[in-house]
Amino acid sequence: MSELEFPNLPSVRGKLTANRDLSSLTWLRVGGEADYLFQPADIEDLQHFMAHLPAEMAVFPMGVGSNLIVRDGGLRAVVIRLGRGFNGIETKGDLVTAGAAALDAHVARKAADAGLDLTFLRTIPGSIGGAVRMNAGCYGSYTADHFVSAQIVTRDGALQEISAEELQFQYRQTEFPEGAVLVSARLQAPAGDPVALHARMEAQLKKRDETQPTKDRSAGSTFRNPAGFSSTGRADDVQDLKAWKVIDDAGLRGAQLGGAQMSEKHSNFMINTGGASAADLEALGEDVRKKVYANSGITLEWEIMRVGEPLSE
Repeated sequence: MSELEFPNLPSVRGKLTANRDLSSLTWLRVGGEADYLFQPADIEDLQHFMAHLPAEMAVFPMGVGSNLIVRDGGLRAVVIRLGRGFNGIETKGDLVTAGAAALDAHVARKAADAGLDLTFLRTIPGSIGGAVRMNAGCYGSYTADHFVSAQIVTRDGALQEISAEELQFQYRQTEFPEGAVLVSARLQAPAGDPVALHARMEAQLKKRDETQPTKDRSAGSTFRNPAGFSSTGRADDVQDLKAWKVIDDAGLRGAQLGGAQMSEKHSNFMINTGGASAADLEALGEDVRKKVYANSGITLEWEIMRVGEPLSE
């Protein structure tokens, strides 16, 4: 692609699209246009683009859109979405190296094939890039527990390795460098029997499908669990500080606003029942936060990332 097509942007070997509607790229199927969407061919293509992108242009790295609301007015940025050139998965010894675009479920399966236990990733929607950035976790295990290092391309185009200490893993968040794009991560995993690991993942999937609205348009958990508690899946797991519990206690299971609804099946899952706008979803979430606080004094924090601008009147 030549500079003549986009005179203010660097030439690329990947795909660069102007005014790209993002709704089809998010699991909730809402959102306006990004100024540009860039899908780099490989790391070198990404580095060149970042190094020569005008400094005033914002960059927003986007995964598979599984935990994201893009507001209806769109995003004034270059959205960078990694694809086929960034989804490789390799195992060596007790290490698993995965491209940022590799799906969490694929990493868990490939690791299990090699006798490595990353089974906690199997039911987490999204890709490894998002899992690292959000310290994704399930069944009492977090990405931080297995993280060794990651490679990032910084806003000026440099390829760097980043450590756990630099990321400062916390509950559902990290201190990620502004404007950087994560391109791969290395995880350490304990050994396990491949047959047993796959059987465990099948059981986890069965439980997920029984308790979560997996056939609806959702973005996973809407709110973080209060006080940083997270479901372990154990029989003795205390539920009184779980987001779904305080939502239920406020009488908000099944609450609706326009096409947005808190799922009847799992009240911490917000779903698009059809025709919801990003504004519907965000307004319902804010209403839930307000009513939960009024009922329990607990302030729920969003787990779904919300970006972009509301639709102008």
